[in-house]
Amino acid sequence: MTEQHKFDFCPWMYWGQATDEDRSAQEAHLAEVRDRIGLDAAGKVFISPLAAVYTDRLRMGDFCYIAAHAYVTDDVFMGRDCTVNPYAVVRGKVELGDAVRIGAHTSLLGFNHGTAPDRQVFRQPITSQGIRIGDDVWIGSNVVVLDGVTIGDHAVIGAGSVVTKDVPVWAMVAGNPARPLRDRRTPRSTAGEARPAHDEVLPTEDGVLSTVGGPRAGAGGDLEARLAEFAGRAREQAGQVLARCWTGERYVDRPGAEPTVRAWADAVEIADLLLGGPPPTPAREEIIAFLRDRQDPITGLVPEIGAPGSPEAADGGRPELEGISAYHILSVGYALDLLGTRFQHPIRAVSDLAPKDLIAMLDGLDWARGAWTSGSVVDAFGTGLYRNIADFGLSGENLETLYGWLLTRVRPTHGMWGEPDSKSGWLMVVNGFYRLTRGTFAQFGLPLPYPELAVDTVLTQARDPRYFGPDTGNACNVLDVIHPLWLLGRQTRHRRAEGEAWAREHLERALGGWQAEAGLSFALTVGSGATRTPGLQGTEMWLAIIWLLADYLGISDTLGYRPRGVHRPEPALHYPG
Repeated sequence: MTEQHKFDFCPWMYWGQATDEDRSAQEAHLAEVRDRIGLDAAGKVFISPLAAVYTDRLRMGDFCYIAAHAYVTDDVFMGRDCTVNPYAVVRGKVELGDAVRIGAHTSLLGFNHGTAPDRQVFRQPITSQGIRIGDDVWIGSNVVVLDGVTIGDHAVIGAGSVVTKDVPVWAMVAGNPARPLRDRRTPRSTAGEARPAHDEVLPTEDGVLSTVGGPRAGAGGDLEARLAEFAGRAREQAGQVLARCWTGERYVDRPGAEPTVRAWADAVEIADLLLGGPPPTPAREEIIAFLRDRQDPITGLVPEIGAPGSPEAADGGRPELEGISAYHILSVGYALDLLGTRFQHPIRAVSDLAPKDLIAMLDGLDWARGAWTSGSVVDAFGTGLYRNIADFGLSGENLETLYGWLLTRVRPTHGMWGEPDSKSGWLMVVNGFYRLTRGTFAQFGLPLPYPELAVDTVLTQARDPRYFGPDTGNACNVLDVIHPLWLLGRQTRHRRAEGEAWAREHLERALGGWQAEAGLSFALTVGSGATRTPGLQGTEMWLAIIWLLADYLGISDTLGYRPRGVHRPEPALHYPG
């Protein structure tokens, strides 16, 4: 795929990565489509110029797209957040609710030919009962849905299926003809229960094949039921959780706390996970304006409210690439992604640093005593590089410098950066490893060096009772173990059973932490104080941690949500490429 056609084949990237030139070209194409077919579209839609769109009527809600080589005709109505992926066919009378995902090479055929014996088939009259698809429906690749079918809300259609009959709400179906596998709210079969005689195909995130009935099935049992109950309760109470932290003017982490920029970003992440869109209050445009206007145009960094460089500050100072200003590259940048937009300015604090100065900066970090802080700087720098490359088309030269430094400084004795100390043990090294790898290796889809050694180091930290005893633990420490285990698990199964036992223990503990209409606190332990009071940061982090723990165990689909922001499991940008 050439850069020219990136959005045609990967249109989900358009709202976060399109340049002004890209947006102008798309607006011109949409104007042509409107003139030709009478398109009724919301403000934010994408139609690839490579798609064949010849409808009588086409209505598209916000954040809908039609990708390259899709074939769309007749009467098509799309709600909000609907996707027609490459080479899909949508013809006849077809009505989609909100959040309908249609995999590549799938055909929705809302018409039929007669079959009477008095004439050739192509001369038969055409009838059209239409296809109706509810909200939150996932249709895998190479599916065929025939005329007259209604697919209920929250259904999942397995890749390669042929759907000839109505599909109930919450049903997961697959096969030819498609038949029910289970209710999406019900756990997969446990070891002692009947399973299909052969593997059934279900869509994965990118619409390709996955299996039910293989080794992942039965991984959870009662734990899966608890996951489903937790996610349902969280979705039902998400509105109250957000409203509790809205002052009427600003978001705060918890009632009584000072307003922060991160609280706004956390609210966006929580709403996207649990509500499938922006927070109910305030309007999306107001949230976007608040977050984008915080950016310092000189450095590209986002300072805290009232800090130097912020709109409230009168001292004319500038934020620096450290602390919360560095973390805002992640939290604010990904929140803007989820809202369908991007920063106004490049991250100049990253792009203006010459390679030799980048090496000097990295060498100057205190890796011996502060591996976590050092790793967080690398995380922010890597994310700034991603923003500059993806959103503004700037050079990736410093990315190669950064990787060169990391690969020549990693410790071949334990697979990480920095060294343990007598006071905190491996805490700073492992926590720094999470931050560093999240913003570099994970974010750019590159393999880690020494994966088996790194697993050994993570599991050593995971057994430290100072951080993971019955009366200890917080979101950072659990995240800083499970993300590395999850990420390294893509390269090696070294000591997998130990990792899964740890993940199961901490998942069961985390599921008991939800407090009614308030969410989750940063610390696992019960008590008073800021870290033990439910808030937006604790809720946002634990929702992602619970997904990672569950996904490491192979049961994350039970949750019905998948992180798309700071903790997204997919690389944000494959490099090189």
